[in-house]
Amino acid sequence: MGNTDVRVRGLAARAGGWSARHRWAAVGIWVLFVVLAMGLGSAAGRVDVDESDQLKGETHTAARIIDDAGIEQPAGETVLIQSKDGAAKATSGEFRAAVTDVVKAVGATGKVVNVTSPYDTRTISRDGRSALVQFDMRGDADTAADRVEPVLKAVAGVQKDHGSLRIEEIGGASMKKQYDDAFGNDFQQAEYSAVPVALGILLIAFGALVAALLPVGLAITAIMATMGLMGLVSHVQPMSDTANSVMLLVGMAVGVDYCLFYLRREREERDAGRDPGTALRIAAATSGRAVIVSGVTVCVAMAGMLFTGLATFEAMGLASLMVVAVAMVGSVTVLPALLSLLGHRVEKGRIPFLGRRRRRQGAPAESRFWTAVLRGVLARPVISVVVAAGALLAVAAPALGMKTQQLTLDQEFGDTLPIVQTYNRINDAFPGGSEPAQVIVKAKDINAPEVRRALADFKQQAISSGASRGPVDIKVHEAQNVALVSVPLVGGSDMDHAVKSLDKLRDEVRPATLGKVEGLDAPVTGQVAGNKDFNDQLLGSVVPVFAFVVVFAFLLMLLSFRSLTVAITSILLNLLSVGAAYGILVAVFQHGWGASLVGAEGVGAVVTWLPLFLFVILFGLSMDYHVFVVSRIREARMRGRTTKEAIQHGVVTTAGVVTSAAVIMVAVFAIFGTLSMQSMKQMGVGLAAAVLIDATIIRGVLLPAVMALLGERNWYLPKWLHRLPDLTHDESPEPVAAPPVRGEGERLSV
Repeated sequence: MGNTDVRVRGLAARAGGWSARHRWAAVGIWVLFVVLAMGLGSAAGRVDVDESDQLKGETHTAARIIDDAGIEQPAGETVLIQSKDGAAKATSGEFRAAVTDVVKAVGATGKVVNVTSPYDTRTISRDGRSALVQFDMRGDADTAADRVEPVLKAVAGVQKDHGSLRIEEIGGASMKKQYDDAFGNDFQQAEYSAVPVALGILLIAFGALVAALLPVGLAITAIMATMGLMGLVSHVQPMSDTANSVMLLVGMAVGVDYCLFYLRREREERDAGRDPGTALRIAAATSGRAVIVSGVTVCVAMAGMLFTGLATFEAMGLASLMVVAVAMVGSVTVLPALLSLLGHRVEKGRIPFLGRRRRRQGAPAESRFWTAVLRGVLARPVISVVVAAGALLAVAAPALGMKTQQLTLDQEFGDTLPIVQTYNRINDAFPGGSEPAQVIVKAKDINAPEVRRALADFKQQAISSGASRGPVDIKVHEAQNVALVSVPLVGGSDMDHAVKSLDKLRDEVRPATLGKVEGLDAPVTGQVAGNKDFNDQLLGSVVPVFAFVVVFAFLLMLLSFRSLTVAITSILLNLLSVGAAYGILVAVFQHGWGASLVGAEGVGAVVTWLPLFLFVILFGLSMDYHVFVVSRIREARMRGRTTKEAIQHGVVTTAGVVTSAAVIMVAVFAIFGTLSMQSMKQMGVGLAAAVLIDATIIRGVLLPAVMALLGERNWYLPKWLHRLPDLTHDESPEPVAAPPVRGEGERLSV
């Protein structure tokens, strides 16, 4: 067969062929698409998830009652006045003078309303050594952090005048301001640093500037287009800042991965002696197909988040799905066009040492390493499976005792923020006072005698039941027939204890009091209630999300490789990878093993949303490598090699690209592991560890060992499944025209 006599079929091959023939049209369409998406998205604006739509259940009902009533809840702030040495009490003259000074100082700023003295509201601790001055910020609660600075300065001024007392402010506005000042740019800088990190690794991998810029360019344009699409889609499914950040992470990961798959195959074919056009057609038919199969699988995994019923997860899932789809389309359309335009110029901007090394040795150094590893794995597949699987199961074992919870302020930030210490002091002096439960009472007539009696009974029983130590505050909005009842929960920042108090309030106190009034609604909300409702809803969605992702991934692998064995082993290996990641999370963040290495001492739990999030993200991303490697193995098998030879060829020739892609992902995710927020740290460490395990132990040891043990049974498909659609390889088997050239570190003869 001649050098250019290559027959191809399939969507990827046709898309790549069209793009190569209509190069400028393909590039122009892509640029137009990106510009239009950004322009239309900017014009439409973005709708973010509303707090009332975050959750279902009581939290949602309470938010709806407040919204429908048009009640504006201002940002509340509290000033703690406390004796430093325990000597001064609230009844002392010095203490009273400090309270008076705080009330005058914050009122004089003109930024606050409803300033109350602890002597009027009885917000004095049981030991008499702590008191709370409470007030509301003027204006919109969402922007209160922008206006709280003068109030903080006024409180600091009073503190200077009363050195024997501790005078500190805390509240939604002051916490947000301190967080923004300390970490506001932290996350953004991590996002921005992902691009230069990826570019640096690609420069090492390709040894040429132009080749390294292509994957980064595709990823960035895919992200830009998706940001515009998010604006349009947000009018149907509201988005969030979290969804934006996750989209950027996933977009960078898959955008670079897909380009790497394509570029490496095109370069390999040129190194084997084929002309650029033929090399491009083969890359389109093989790696292009792998990109489509992988992309669809990742999209299916991301779609699993839509089954949670949680608005934030739905936004993350949809945003991730869109960026994967855009990156996938770009990889099989505009990338072939750019490669066709560039030709050999894709090697421009060579890094001298790296360029010489590639020409002299024919492959990156890591391929020689994997060749040696693989030789041992294939020689002793049983031992390899037992050792590798045993090691991963041991790593996964701690996950059996996983404890998940929403992290409290001190767990999330430790002692890095001064306001955390204030938060803890208030909780110690006024258990539950910093995060009270809110009972939103809606009645036909809020002033009806039976409603008033029920409210009074509720207030009394909330304390007598042990759910609260008081004071229970009732604020009535007569015009709207709504009452807002604030109940400090016993347990404070101890979330497990606080949840027990919440359950007592919901299941015992409310039915015995407010529940007896016909037509009255009294949903219980607040920070503790919101966390519990979130946990309950998330746990309830675990089974349907897991089932959806696993079943559809199985079906996609079955259709793509027409092998029941490959589909089953793919799912099992990915589950093992996810399990190992869970084990590492529990070991580090729950048990504290090696926690000091990542700055995670004293967390004691895994943040609630992370296990499900990690499962979806990792299951999707790990399929990138799996599809790419197995596609190459199957391709070699179709060309007449034995299964063992095909495994050797497939793993070794993909080792370079899988290693490069994994290093980029690990580096980007590890950046997020350095952030100060424990939830972001857990996400970064979990993702980085899982990708590292997946690209090394799973793809380099377990996959080839399992396939070597199975032999020809790898390609088993029952007769009753032969009627399934044929979505297998897009390229017809064809021999290598040129004499065998060692490629990507392979030492077997081809």
